[in-house]
Amino acid sequence: MTLSIREQIEKVLEKDVRPSLAEHQGDVVIVDYADHILRIRLTGQCSGCPSAQLTTEELISAKVREAIEDVHDVILVSGVSDTLIAQAKAILRERHTQR
Repeated sequence: MTLSIREQIEKVLEKDVRPSLAEHQGDVVIVDYADHILRIRLTGQCSGCPSAQLTTEELISAKVREAIEDVHDVILVSGVSDTLIAQAKAILRERHTQR
């Protein structure tokens, strides 16, 4: 059985990246993989960290691209996730209806 590229990426992240991020109470999630470009988001304490871009380039990109030649670039996606925005909207709607 051959693993998909996304499954291969998850294996690399789990083995080679997440332990280092966990030391800083952080994690990484895959936002998207298309056209040989991996888009990731850092979470936890790593989200918004001043060293996030450096972490992406020197740790995450290096490990993933070394292990999986189909990945040509790794891009850090910053900003608020769609899930978090949806949760915030739900909270605001609930508060508004309680008034």
